[in-house]
Amino acid sequence: MTVFAVAETAAFGGVDGFLGTRASVGMDVVLVGLWLLLPVLAWSIALVRRGRYATHKALQLFIVAALLAAIVVFEIDVRLVSDWRARARPSPWWPGGVLAALGVHLVFAVSTLGLLVWVVWEALGRFPSPPAPGAHGPRHKRFARLAAFDLAVTAVTGTLFYWLAFVAG
Repeated sequence: MTVFAVAETAAFGGVDGFLGTRASVGMDVVLVGLWLLLPVLAWSIALVRRGRYATHKALQLFIVAALLAAIVVFEIDVRLVSDWRARARPSPWWPGGVLAALGVHLVFAVSTLGLLVWVVWEALGRFPSPPAPGAHGPRHKRFARLAAFDLAVTAVTGTLFYWLAFVAG
């Protein structure tokens, strides 16, 4: 980060991120965390296909817990610590493109959270312990695939929002 960039972001308040953009640390943590969870998700899916149900369950619980932690970090950052709008204003895409990208991202982020919580809740209630295939399997597989796809799209749309708001310009 250049001296100019440091002086520029100091005016935004909050804690600057570690990726060298105008984003706050909370935004950087959420962006990186989201992309780090995708390989964990792929690994979990590969394990369940090999019959490693207990490990799959543990990884899915980890993914949901990590996403909930990221949401808490993000909300604390944007509501109490940093002014994301001030950080996004230097973007040539502000406000129209940034807010449109945020709106699209939020559709997927909220639906992902809802789907993941629902899929995990049903799995915990319908599969035996230790986990094993059961009658709930086909429904679980269908909604889990939708949730996994939704999570991937959330990462892509979040990255687009991040780039338009904090990198462009």
